Amino acid sequence: MPTEVDTTKHVATPEDPETEDSEHVRLVISNESTSESDILQLQTENRDTRFKWWIKTLTFSIIAILLSILFLKWGVPFLFEKVLLPMLQWEATAFGRPVLAVILVASLALFPVLLIPSGPSMWLAGMIFGYGIGFVIIMAGTTIGMILPFLIGLVFRDRIHKWLKKWPQTAAMIRLAGEGNGFQQFRVVALFRISPFPYTIFNYAIVVTSMRFWPYLAGSITGMIPEAFIYIYSGRLIRTFADVQYRNHRLTPLEIIYNGISFVIAVAMTVGFTVYAKKAIKELENDDNKETDGNVELEKVPIQRQKHSTST
Repeated sequence: MPTEVDTTKHVATPEDPETEDSEHVRLVISNESTSESDILQLQTENRDTRFKWWIKTLTFSIIAILLSILFLKWGVPFLFEKVLLPMLQWEATAFGRPVLAVILVASLALFPVLLIPSGPSMWLAGMIFGYGIGFVIIMAGTTIGMILPFLIGLVFRDRIHKWLKKWPQTAAMIRLAGEGNGFQQFRVVALFRISPFPYTIFNYAIVVTSMRFWPYLAGSITGMIPEAFIYIYSGRLIRTFADVQYRNHRLTPLEIIYNGISFVIAVAMTVGFTVYAKKAIKELENDDNKETDGNVELEKVPIQRQKHSTST
């Protein structure tokens, strides 16, 4: 008697282990393909971002080189003939060196109060007085120029606070300086002085944080030391070029080598300090954003400062 063949199809149930295995395989493959596509998309986006960054960098570099060539060809001779030489002649005949030193200290002290760049006064201090006395003049003037805006800013703290609310990114960076203990405040202020952040604005804006005076002053002086030497060196280099170009002064081979090496060192120091300061501030900013989730509550800053001042 022939056996009856069971032609009924096997119906898979949810409890069937084979079905579970096949479903698991299907899901794993789907997830893997999804993750691989995401990775490929991210790689493509990163590649596009790097390409755009290189294009921007190349464009800005070409523009900077062209502007530098134009400045060296027409701008430098104009500055030497119409500004620098008359200024040096005026300095040599109008005032004595002690009076000129007082004028430079006064300009370095008052220019930051009026939000005027004090770089030309630092150049003059380097050109006229050199590294020793020039450094003393710059540090004395800039120290006063950092104290006065801080004290004036305390009077107008509420107005500065309202102004900073319109610039949240600047406010977030300023707020970093007032956090932590005295050493942390000293470190951040020194980094701000080295970085390209406009220190004339920083002098006033810092009063809306919990920054204490002595860490502010110590950090400001420390951060200004590299800038002072760079300004003095660049001032001496400008005077040397002026003497060679317009006063028939000839450089010896040793002087040429010295100036060349010094110029390379000065540029490397400027770039190195700037990059280091920007990187350190960026790291502090990222850490602060992780803690605060990117929220900057400036409204609480004056109250916190009042509490801090009453507690001290």
